[in-house]
Amino acid sequence: MQDQPTGSQRVVLVTGPSGAGRSTAINVLEDFGYEAIDNIPLSLIPRLLLEGGTLSRPVALGIDIRNRDFSVQRLLDLHRRLGAEPAIEAQLFYLDCHPAVLARRYSETRRRHPMAPDESYTQGIARELELLQDVRVAADILVDTSELSPHDLRAQMEGWFTDETGQRLAISLHSFSYKRGLPQGLDWVFDCRFLDNPHWEPGLRTLTGLDTEVTAYIARDSRFAPFVAKMTDLALFVLPACKEEGKAHLSFGFGCTGGQHRSVAVTETVASALAERGWQVSTRHRELERRGLAARSGQSEASGGRQG
Repeated sequence: MQDQPTGSQRVVLVTGPSGAGRSTAINVLEDFGYEAIDNIPLSLIPRLLLEGGTLSRPVALGIDIRNRDFSVQRLLDLHRRLGAEPAIEAQLFYLDCHPAVLARRYSETRRRHPMAPDESYTQGIARELELLQDVRVAADILVDTSELSPHDLRAQMEGWFTDETGQRLAISLHSFSYKRGLPQGLDWVFDCRFLDNPHWEPGLRTLTGLDTEVTAYIARDSRFAPFVAKMTDLALFVLPACKEEGKAHLSFGFGCTGGQHRSVAVTETVASALAERGWQVSTRHRELERRGLAARSGQSEASGGRQG
């Protein structure tokens, strides 16, 4: 891993439920050349990063509920504060895992869950997943480790955090509802509300932009294809320059009224076009995730992105 470009500090906040692989991820990042610090108090992180000057290497900070002054709001505020610093490239990296898999892992290791030391680990798992829900939604990179071995996790992380030159640009595309405001940390934002709205079609209202019927309906709008083409061309124009500048992450947001149909379809279509051209892309659908609609069988899932 090469040193960070002058004036640029990459910081990865690594978190997720206990047993999902956070410690493994920290070790992998350390192997990649990151300066890794686990379980550092949240209150000390601004002093380390903002008062101590730019470090010579990228930094990985492990954060979980066992941190001395941990709270979800403090973590979200820290993520927001670091993201507002022009000299810092901050990413919130969330290791996710299915509750049943977490339970199996605890059963195999016979460890006590930190949120249920005197109760069943299943109760602790449920409490922690509920507590971290807002952190999961805010994550820049989300990897579901339910079916990943440590080797598989490392392979996925190589795509996000390093390449043969030490500078891999990760791209995330987000869909959202303007009613709920803009997601944090977006670099570019585009409005999709001018496209035909499937909400007014009774047969499509309950579906999402992940469903082919919805995408086909929106694609009938003569403005859809030119809009997607222009968005893709713009991204392909700026991405090489951003990579040369040393940026580690670039995020695009696509919004519509409800964040269910048009913005989702555009996000997925542009993401596929960029992935086909060799870029490392992930998609996140904020409103669908909040409603549990983002991971239907056979459709895209916000689980760390697609490989180009």
